[in-house]
Amino acid sequence: MPTRLVGRSRSALRSFLHSEAMGGIVLIAAALAAMVVANLPATSEGYFHLLHMTTGPELSPKYGPMTLHLWINDALMAIFFMLVGLEIKRELIDGRLASWDRRRLPVAAAAAGMIVPALVYLAVVAPDPALTPGWAIPAATDIAFAIGVLALLGKQAPASLKLFLTTVAIVDDMGAVVVIAVVYTAGIGWGWLAASFGVLALMFLLNRRGVLSLWPYLLLTLPLWLFVFKSGVHATVAGVLAAMAIPIVKSPAAPDAIHSPLHRLEHMLHSPVAFVIVPLFGFANAGVSFAGLSPAILLEPLPLAIMLGLFAGKQIGIFSAVWISDKTGFAPCPRATWRQVWGVSMLAGIGFTMSLFIGGLAFPGNELLIDEVKIGVLVGSIISAAVGFLLLRTARPIADEPERIADAADHA
Repeated sequence: MPTRLVGRSRSALRSFLHSEAMGGIVLIAAALAAMVVANLPATSEGYFHLLHMTTGPELSPKYGPMTLHLWINDALMAIFFMLVGLEIKRELIDGRLASWDRRRLPVAAAAAGMIVPALVYLAVVAPDPALTPGWAIPAATDIAFAIGVLALLGKQAPASLKLFLTTVAIVDDMGAVVVIAVVYTAGIGWGWLAASFGVLALMFLLNRRGVLSLWPYLLLTLPLWLFVFKSGVHATVAGVLAAMAIPIVKSPAAPDAIHSPLHRLEHMLHSPVAFVIVPLFGFANAGVSFAGLSPAILLEPLPLAIMLGLFAGKQIGIFSAVWISDKTGFAPCPRATWRQVWGVSMLAGIGFTMSLFIGGLAFPGNELLIDEVKIGVLVGSIISAAVGFLLLRTARPIADEPERIADAADHA
């Protein structure tokens, strides 16, 4: 790990919150830029042509020749999912999810926050079974976007809520990874899948042998990604699998372990993912042309189901789970007012990155439905962000709230 990082004693959690907050703001700007470019007469044609331009060989018959869009969604986003996997592993082994007592509330809230939006979606699209594959679109939460909105509130957003939203989103990411791997995988090439498991087994063997150097794991991640890509399982799953093989050194009495490969890699990936990869994904996937569209498109079953799932389903699911958990003694409410809990439950309805990603998997090759997904995700996320921001902006602060997120993170 770079000496300057160790010298500052910045924990992975604090680095994560900082980079996600700033990265979320960059992501918002990238999404807005994509919508502008996609609708300006001088740039719209070039924008869509660039995304679908052939830029490489055919690595898999399933996907055809590689395009810029494929490189972003299947290769760069594998790095994003590797960071997600590293965060999940750290939190489960040496973080806020290391014990069952700490897992109860985030797991309950995240589960309800995925199930209720999916049920809302399915209820709306019930008359059209062809839209059923998109049930997971509103079940996802975009942590970068949500933390970015919280960052705009400054100290008015309690540190306890920032940590609660982070842990819920991490558990939500676990669910999203499982959904992507299990639900949105078809036509598996078992030979390539076996080869990928062989590479993964070698990575775990290096872990067991106590190899703490990062470069062998990173080198093996390349063939792992290629074999998973060729197998038909979505290639981003390779990022999560690789993360699970990265060794971690526990650091219960310090922010980070200087010799922990997982902590080193997590610090290395935070900035590129937050400021380059995720905004680039947002720019490549948020662009939708509104030419010929009327406001009536919002009442079409697919965008309406996504909007209601994100806006209504998320807040109902998460807030209800927190309220029931607190009242039954299953898990205490975060240190915040109920209005603040409601506000952060609303912010969880910002699906954006993960929702757009799952939408592309749910309706592959159907540009019309994918455009409707984009509209539903964008509008649902914007409404959730705006209402959640207003709720938190007008909420009374809880007494004796720590002034700095760093203080809460140090005691996490």
